[in-house]
This record gives sequence, C-alpha cells and structure tokens, in this order.
Amino acid sequence: MSTRNRWSRIKDFYREHPIAIALTYMPFYLLGFFLVEQLVEPRYIIHSVVDDWIPFCEYFIIPYAIWFVELAVIPLALLRYDLRQYYYLCFVMFVGMTTCLLLYVIFPNGLDLRVEITRHNLFAEIVRLMQQVDTPTNVCPSIHVASSMAMDLALCRSVLGQKRWVRLVSHGIFIAIVLSTLFLKQHSVIDVFWGMALTTLLHGIWNRVVSPAGEPVRQPEKIHS
Repeated sequence: MSTRNRWSRIKDFYREHPIAIALTYMPFYLLGFFLVEQLVEPRYIIHSVVDDWIPFCEYFIIPYAIWFVELAVIPLALLRYDLRQYYYLCFVMFVGMTTCLLLYVIFPNGLDLRVEITRHNLFAEIVRLMQQVDTPTNVCPSIHVASSMAMDLALCRSVLGQKRWVRLVSHGIFIAIVLSTLFLKQHSVIDVFWGMALTTLLHGIWNRVVSPAGEPVRQPEKIHS
C-alpha cells in the first residue's frame, strides 16, 4: 500500500470515528506529561507580587476538580450536537497542551507559592492529596487554564451555546476554574495570563488559517427547549 493510500485510509477512519481523535491523543499527552514531570527540573521560578495578595482557600478544590469532569463531558456533548466545534476544540486544546509540554522542556519552570495547610476538613485533605500527585513544576503556561478556556469557547460557539444560560454557566465555570488555580496556589497569575494568551492565539489560527470558511461540518441534532 502506498503512503498516500495509507494516509487517506487514516483520514477516512478519523472522519468516520471522530472520537478517535481524542482517544488517540490523550494517552500520548499523559505519557508526555508524566515524562516531563519526572525528567525536567525547573530552573525558573514563576512569581508575581499579585500572587502574594491571593490567600489560600481549600474550597476552590471543587471548581479545580470540575476541570477533569469537563474534559470528558464537553467533547462528548460536542460530538453529539456540533461536530465542527468538536474539531475546533481538539485543535485548540490538543495543540495547546502539546505546546505547553514543549515549552516546559525549553523553559523549565516551577512555583514556590504553596503554603502549609493548617486546617483539617474534607477539602483540605483532598488538596493535600492532590499536591502529592501534582507537583508545583511545569506550570507556565497553565494547561488547566488554557484548556478550560478552549472548552468554554468551543461550547459557547456551538449550537448548545445558543442558549443564554449555557453560555452563562460555561463562562462562570471557566472563571471559577481560573480562580481555583490561584487560590489553591497551583499557578501564578503569570501562568494564567500565558495560558489564556496561548488559547487566544490558537483560536485565531483556527479561524484564519485552519478553518476560515466557517461552514458547519454537519447539521447538528435539534436542541429542544
């Protein structure tokens, strides 16, 4: 089989099974993230004076954890109702994640913001557990923020986003997730800024270069009020 035919079959497979895009990418991303976490030592400490003004609050673990739920729910919702915005999300979010990993290797960075957790409640215990798994390294740009913004944009651009309450909830969750990275001392405001800047850049590339026509891939299913 020629290279052209093989590539054509691969494209046809992903066109017929678009969920395979996410299922193929995520294992490679998780492997890459694990390797970067284990092998890359931070040489640059990210810090802003604004970070010192933000108190630690363990209750922000709730919106922080919602991010993991969104990673599954939003792509699946877009797969069902608006395939074009699913492709948009895959491009902006996955290219963004890959770019972040490359930047962590080129510009190895970390944080020195964590404080001693003195309170003893369920949320504080969850944060302690999370901190053991998620080290304060490889933070700028923030993948948490960049991908959250990508999901917010994709949902609001979709047929689902035609409902005002969906847009309001989506924006609210995005803001809460961004704040959670700061109040849990997981990220600096600098990480947040560059995470949003990265998604904004990829959003522009999609609209102007990758898919400038703006025509829908298929008619979405009708959304009932």
